[in-house]
Amino acid sequence: MNFTRWSARLPGTQRRAAARTDHVITREGSVPTARAEHLTDERPLVPAVDELPVRDVLDRVPALVALVHGPDHRVAYVNDGYAAAFGARPLGAPARDALPELDELGLLPLLDQVLRSGRPRTLKSRKAPDGRSYTFTCTPVAEGDGRRGRGSGGPGVLLFATDVTDHAEAAERLRASERRQRETAVTLQHSLLPQELEQPDDLRIAATYQPGGTEAAVGGDWYDVITLGGGRTALVIGDVMGRGVRAAAVMGQLRTAVRAYARLDLPPHEVLQLLDGLATEIDANQIATCVYAIHDPNEGRLVYSSAGHLPILVRDENGDVSRADEPTGPPLGTGGWVHASGSIALGPGSTAVLYTDGLVERRDEDLDEGIAALERALAGATGSPQVVCDRLVRSAGVTAGHDDDVAVLVLQHPARSGPDSELFRNAALELLGGVEAAPRARAFASGVLTSWRFPTELHDLGVLAASELVANSLQHGTPPMRLRLRRTDRRLIIEVTDGDDHLPRRRRAEPGDESGRGIAIVATIASNWGSRRTPGGGKAVWCEFVLPKAAAV
Repeated sequence: MNFTRWSARLPGTQRRAAARTDHVITREGSVPTARAEHLTDERPLVPAVDELPVRDVLDRVPALVALVHGPDHRVAYVNDGYAAAFGARPLGAPARDALPELDELGLLPLLDQVLRSGRPRTLKSRKAPDGRSYTFTCTPVAEGDGRRGRGSGGPGVLLFATDVTDHAEAAERLRASERRQRETAVTLQHSLLPQELEQPDDLRIAATYQPGGTEAAVGGDWYDVITLGGGRTALVIGDVMGRGVRAAAVMGQLRTAVRAYARLDLPPHEVLQLLDGLATEIDANQIATCVYAIHDPNEGRLVYSSAGHLPILVRDENGDVSRADEPTGPPLGTGGWVHASGSIALGPGSTAVLYTDGLVERRDEDLDEGIAALERALAGATGSPQVVCDRLVRSAGVTAGHDDDVAVLVLQHPARSGPDSELFRNAALELLGGVEAAPRARAFASGVLTSWRFPTELHDLGVLAASELVANSLQHGTPPMRLRLRRTDRRLIIEVTDGDDHLPRRRRAEPGDESGRGIAIVATIASNWGSRRTPGGGKAVWCEFVLPKAAAV
C-alpha cells in the first residue's frame, strides 16, 4: 500500500509533517547540532514516512480501520481496533457479508458513492452495534494500493472510524436537557394563555397558538379577550422578545397587567402607556410588542393602539382588506414615548385579524411581503372565525416544525338579518336637561322596553335604572346628555353620557343625606355597572341586566 496516498488525510498527519519540516530547515544551510552528532556517530537516519511499516502503524492506531476493494467492497484489511470492536472479519469476502455492521449503519451506499466519485465522505456520530458511537471517514484508495491484502484489486475505500461516544452522550444529555426546558416553557406558555376565550354578545372570536418546532425555544406570544361591560370588548395580542421560560414568565406578567388595566376602562393608548412603565420595571432588558384594541358595537369601529406591533388587518363585508397602519409607537419597555390611539371601521359583516410576527416573517423574504400574502389569504378566507384562523395558519405554511411561535386572533362582527336581528336592537334619546328630562327619560325607557316585549319585572327594573342614571347625570353632569338602550341576545344595556368627566363612585349614604343613593340603587338591581371617560371629554355611566332565557329567545 502506498501510505503517502492517504496518510495525509489522517487527523494530525499534516500538522506533524509540518512540524518535522520546520525542525530540519535551518538558516544558511547549517546542520543542527543533534543532526551533526548523528552524522559523526554514523547512527541510522530516522526512517522517512514511505519507509514506515504501514500495517504496524494501522494496527496500533486507536481508531478503527478497514480497507475494502472493488465494486463488492471485498475486505482487504481490518486493524486490531476494528477486530476488537466488532470481532475478526474474513478477508476477501464482500463487505455486505463480512462487515454486516456497516450495512446496519447505512455505510454501504456511502462506499459506493466514494468509489464512484473518488472523493472522501464523512458520516458523523453513528451508533454502532457494539453500543458505541463512531464518526466514519471514507477515503478513496487508488488502484493497485493494498496489494499485499487478500481480495485486493481495483480501486478501494479506506474506512477510518473515530470513537466519539463521549461526545455523542454529552450531546444527547444536552438535547434531553433542552427538550425538558422546552416542555417546561410550552407548559408554562399554555397555562398562561386563556384556557377559554370570552365570547362577547356582538362578536364571534377564535384564536390559535402554535409553539415553535423542537429546535426552536418557546417565545412569549400571547393573546386575550376581555369583556369591558356595556357591550364593549377589549382585544389584545403581544409578543415578548426572547425565548424560553423567561419570555413566557414576562408574558404572563404583562397579560395579567393588561387584564387589570382593562378593568379601568381606559383608552387603548393609556393602557399601553401603563404597560410600558411596567415592562421597564419587570426587566429593563426585556421588550415586547403589543396591540390593544376596543370594540364598541354602538360605534361600529375598532379603536386601537400599537406598541411596535404588526398592523391589524380588516376585511369588510365586500371582501376588501385594509391595514390599520397608524399610529404605531415603539415596543413596550423602551420608555419615553407617548402612545396614541387610532381607529378602523369594523361594521357588520367585517372580520379583523390580530397576529404575531411568526405568521408572516420569513428569513428569505421581506416582512411586507409576508403581510401582503396574509392580506391575500384573508381576502379569500370565509367561514367561522376558527375556520378563518386555521386557513390563515395553513396559508402561511406554519407546521409543527416552524421556527417561531405563532399567535392569531380572529374576530367577526356578524351581519344579522331576519329573526336574529330582532334580538339586537338600539334606541337613543337626546336629553337637553331641565325638569322635564327625567320624566321624559322614564317614558322613553318604558316605551322601548315594552316594544321589546320584556317581562314586567325586567321592564320595571330597566325603567328604574334609566331614571336613576339620568337623575345622576342631571345633578352632577353637564350637557349634552344622551340616554341609550341596547339589547342583545343575552342582556339589556342602559347607558347615559354627559359632558362632565367626573366619574361617579358607589358610596354609602347616611340616613340624613338627601342624595347619593342613585348609583347604589343601580348597583343593587343591575347585574353589572360601570363608568368610563369618553373621547373628547365627558363620561358614560352604564348598567346591564342579564336576560332570562325566555326573554333572550
